[in-house]
Amino acid sequence: MAQETWTAVDEYFDGLLVEEDEALLRAAADSEAAGLPPHQVAPNQGKLLHLLARVRGARRILEIGTLGGYSTIWLARALPADGRLVTLEVDEHCAEVAAANIARAGLDHLVDLRRGRALDLLPGLTDGPFDLVFIDADKPSNPAYLEWAIKLTRPGSLIIGDNVVREGAVVDAGSSDPRVQGVRRFTELIAEHPRLTATALQTVGSKGYDGLVLALVTA
Repeated sequence: MAQETWTAVDEYFDGLLVEEDEALLRAAADSEAAGLPPHQVAPNQGKLLHLLARVRGARRILEIGTLGGYSTIWLARALPADGRLVTLEVDEHCAEVAAANIARAGLDHLVDLRRGRALDLLPGLTDGPFDLVFIDADKPSNPAYLEWAIKLTRPGSLIIGDNVVREGAVVDAGSSDPRVQGVRRFTELIAEHPRLTATALQTVGSKGYDGLVLALVTA
């Protein structure tokens, strides 16, 4: 009953506030048809990322984890004409689907899709500093992604980590799930870091029960 209600509420607000055009709808549909895991952000979450990028006035965005490019489209549409979004994807099949979705949306001139393991690609990035970093990849690597996000940003930049609640499992310090341990350490490192101030939000909706961490680089 709870999931049905969460989905219905998302659909209500999406119908009023979230403009999913043909490019976004096709990106989601083609990702599903290609057999990609259903891990992309929900429409309202994509709109939130878009708004955060616009509020920040982002000109350079880094996305760690492209999947089918759905969130990439939302973020790239927040950029000015001379902006740039670098997105990293390790899975070649996901990258192929994403490239087609990004091109269909007319955003390939703004988006630099790089293929390979993020921790191998990040040391070679020279496109920063980035105004916004969206981390939505393998959770055990989140602590390492955070380290690079801090190196590649500046005061005023935003760092967003997705899927940190894990249906409430994040509170289990003894969890044997490396994804849970990854997001716990990620959050602990944010809390300890002198250059970051942050909060976390639990979310419920069409994607179930999860949440995100939002950190501001302050110095």
